[in-house]
Amino acid sequence: MRLILNGAAREVDVADVAALVAQLTEARRGVAVAVNGEVVPRSAWTGAPLHDGDRVEVLTAAQGG
Repeated sequence: MRLILNGAAREVDVADVAALVAQLTEARRGVAVAVNGEVVPRSAWTGAPLHDGDRVEVLTAAQGG
């Protein structure tokens, strides 16, 4: 399916938010996801379906100094 991921079109083969996050990052903390402008709580990632054309933002916290 084709998603708009962080502003760029991307082909992915995932069914839900949890699978997408697992494909994108090894980080398990400090990750936030929004689908079509709605934040998806971590507790809902598994089973939160993705559909062709969805706009997904995946953000990871970064420490700096």
